Amino acid sequence: MHSRTLVLAAAWGLVACARQGPTSTAHLPSSEPRAVRLLLDTPAQETETLEKLREDVDIDTSEGERTPRVVTTGQTPVLRLEGQRARLFGDAAGRLGISVDNFLLLEVLDASGKVVRRAVVGFTEGVHMGKEQVDNLGRRAFNFEPGEVDLTALLPESEPFQVRATALDYWGVGRVSDVYLVLSPGSLRTSDDPDNLRNQ
Repeated sequence: MHSRTLVLAAAWGLVACARQGPTSTAHLPSSEPRAVRLLLDTPAQETETLEKLREDVDIDTSEGERTPRVVTTGQTPVLRLEGQRARLFGDAAGRLGISVDNFLLLEVLDASGKVVRRAVVGFTEGVHMGKEQVDNLGRRAFNFEPGEVDLTALLPESEPFQVRATALDYWGVGRVSDVYLVLSPGSLRTSDDPDNLRNQ
């Protein structure tokens, strides 16, 4: 009788363990991509017609103006990365690429609004802010494929942040397409993704 009681107790223990599990998935990152519009499409304008200067930026150039002019600017709400990838697209669905003349200045802000990281994307000579030379993110070009520009390494893994983008021009004409920041699960990598190829 004693052994039967022990067997029943063990069986009920296993059932209780099997029923236990996570009671909430609220802390888990979303499996759905989230798109945030960063910049609105701005048609081409001649450089000298752009009135606002970005006076804290200096361009290494022998042609055009060393102080670039602002085409347009935009900023995301407060976001968290939570294990996702952050890439730039020309639409919310992630099907279009982006274009910019001359370049985007991307600034990452912390929860207090302080700029903690910077990078430039586009066709530009060296970009300086004070004594700092701002790193170029990706290749030097006017046009980029959908998701080609990956901001993930610039962003904090677990802290809240905002991204501010400023389209700047210093020669000829300035313009920018729609630009969306899309946060998507890191596992959504296609077979032709450059990061995937490097890891094979």
